[in-house]
Amino acid sequence: MAYYLKNMGFKENLKSELIYSGMLVKELSAQSGVNKASLDNYLNKRGQMPSVEAAVKIAQVLGVSVEYLVTGKEGNQIGNIPLSAEARIIARFADQLTAENRRFVLEFIKWLKNR
Repeated sequence: MAYYLKNMGFKENLKSELIYSGMLVKELSAQSGVNKASLDNYLNKRGQMPSVEAAVKIAQVLGVSVEYLVTGKEGNQIGNIPLSAEARIIARFADQLTAENRRFVLEFIKWLKNR
């Protein structure tokens, strides 16, 4: 399970979000309107930084902030505990459930935690 890492940059955070979202680079390109070659440049060894406009488009598709992609720090926190990529994805899915199903998921998570 991946946890919050302080020294990750745009390239690493973008890779992490792609992995946890299950999205391919070509899918991100299609959904964000950012050229696939540009995305490949952001993800390669040199880790070119995108323009602000491209970073905003990428962040919107991935459901994270530009701040998170650049710094690894996110405003989505519980107290002083940053949420992992997995926790943000779980929260996004849970937000789409009915209230009854959210209660079920919450009870299931509590049960898993206490196993």
